Amino acid sequence: MSHPATPRVTRPRTVLAMSGETRAAILAPEALDRLARVADLDPRLLVTDFRTDDPVQRTGLHQAEVLFTGWGCPPLDPAALSAMPRLRAVVHAAGSVKHHITQDVWDRGITVSTAATANALPVAEYTVAAILFANKNILESARVYRAARSRVNLLERFPGVGNYRRTVGIVGASRIGRRVIELLRPYDLRVLVHDPYLDETDARTLGVERTELDTLAAESDVVTIHAPELPATRHLFDAPRLALMRDGATLINTARGSLVDTEALVKEAATGRLNAVLDHTEPEVLPADSPLYDLPNVLLTPHIAGSQGGELHRLADAAVDELERYAHGLPFAHAVDPRTLHQQA
Repeated sequence: MSHPATPRVTRPRTVLAMSGETRAAILAPEALDRLARVADLDPRLLVTDFRTDDPVQRTGLHQAEVLFTGWGCPPLDPAALSAMPRLRAVVHAAGSVKHHITQDVWDRGITVSTAATANALPVAEYTVAAILFANKNILESARVYRAARSRVNLLERFPGVGNYRRTVGIVGASRIGRRVIELLRPYDLRVLVHDPYLDETDARTLGVERTELDTLAAESDVVTIHAPELPATRHLFDAPRLALMRDGATLINTARGSLVDTEALVKEAATGRLNAVLDHTEPEVLPADSPLYDLPNVLLTPHIAGSQGGELHRLADAAVDELERYAHGLPFAHAVDPRTLHQQA
């Protein structure tokens, strides 16, 4: 009686390709030790430029079967790939691969994995916290309490606050958007979703209502953006769409700043009609004189929603998990599909 063959376990020759700052941030000694056990890797070898003349780095790239990449990895263009004739896989210990994965990678049949799912978790957590705080009107109530420095008549000042049966609109059923939906399930909220790639069957499975974007903007108490940055999504929330939002509604943006027309948002927020929680803006760092820094109904954070501090270690762990699967002859759990990459951030 024959038995299924046991997958052959290898230690693929692997090279780190990312910035020095990224390696220091995400690859703690424990992660490097585990990486060295899974792969044939020199932890001291770090490539930041595929056009390097350094003979040790050139030899490492020539022998590499896997690239273990992170923020700061240069583009894998034809010149870079020519230096890596044995390359079979790229394991990215971060989110989007659009900055370094080129069509040439797919043309060579190289498989790519990303830790984007792991990176989605802290963004979703930030978003859910912002949603719950927005519906409790935390910014305004804190301001009122700070000014009064005495008991505040909450029923009089904030008669409509709370998260019971409020409506949350999610723009983009992306990794992050879906994680937000999952985290919101314990709460008594109505959840609307707009995504051109979401069908009714998928919406029912997620337990959400699929709707048009203008309807979502008009009916939601909180709108949170999780769509990719594409030409079609530039200024998705422009002046007319912001005008559709309810008085007192909150706009949350943890996606790219270009999805919101900054000038239009400044005008709406300056009237006090809308609130905003912005972790991304356009430009990414606003000018020092931007009114958004000082408006009491706007919370600006410095691109902190994504993986930071100890959360970066989750990215390394997820990437090493993928490399271990590869070493055991198994397919990636989080492989990038080039056919749908254009839909993603």
